[in-house]
Amino acid sequence: MEPVLLAEGISRKFGSITVSDNLSFSVGRSECLGIIGPNGAGKTSVFNILAGVIQPQSGRILLEGADITQRSQSQRTRLGIGRTYQVPQPFGLLTAYENVLTAAIFGGGKSGREAGDFAFETLKRCGLAARFDLPAGSLPLLDRKRLELARAMALQPKVLLLDEIAGGLTEAEVGHLIDLILSIKAGLAIVWIEHVTHALSAVADRILAINAGRKIAEGAPAAVMADAAVQEIYMGAILDVPSEG
Repeated sequence: MEPVLLAEGISRKFGSITVSDNLSFSVGRSECLGIIGPNGAGKTSVFNILAGVIQPQSGRILLEGADITQRSQSQRTRLGIGRTYQVPQPFGLLTAYENVLTAAIFGGGKSGREAGDFAFETLKRCGLAARFDLPAGSLPLLDRKRLELARAMALQPKVLLLDEIAGGLTEAEVGHLIDLILSIKAGLAIVWIEHVTHALSAVADRILAINAGRKIAEGAPAAVMADAAVQEIYMGAILDVPSEG
């Protein structure tokens, strides 16, 4: 089956710093690819390349077989790439509903009553129906993360890029977030950067470990976390992924 998203040999340098070094990976429909690596490994830069914020100096990116390498960030959004940010960025004075409605209209291409109904259904799907009328800036962190996800889902993405969405949450909140992401996974191609590795392993079908923009290992979560090269780049950090069994 053809992957929904394919990155093929993407490379990018900023001066002497390499953020992506001939990196290739793919993700299919209803699949989650996790990306891990130490700070400075190039994870966010890879996301920015996928989203169209920066351009690779070589290689290409295909969305459902079509080359989108030269497409802008806004064009990629309209083509079906949605993204969340590590630090939620809602319009703080607008309500949760208004935030999602804005995304549905200006990114998702909906209008009128259809946009309104779709925005509310998206909030409901992301567990925010009861808080639809609260200012986004007043929401607790977990709900701001949910809202960030709802705004991305309002774009009706084919590919969902999750940037450390579990960061800063309590263990109980991480559990709620895992359940939410699992509930929306069907039909989506998800690429998820995350330092909370047990959250990632609960959802990801495969994990890609990178360092200095280069692929170190790729495969099933438990196998990647047990890989000697991955353990070495984390310098003894505990990678909390349960063993397969």
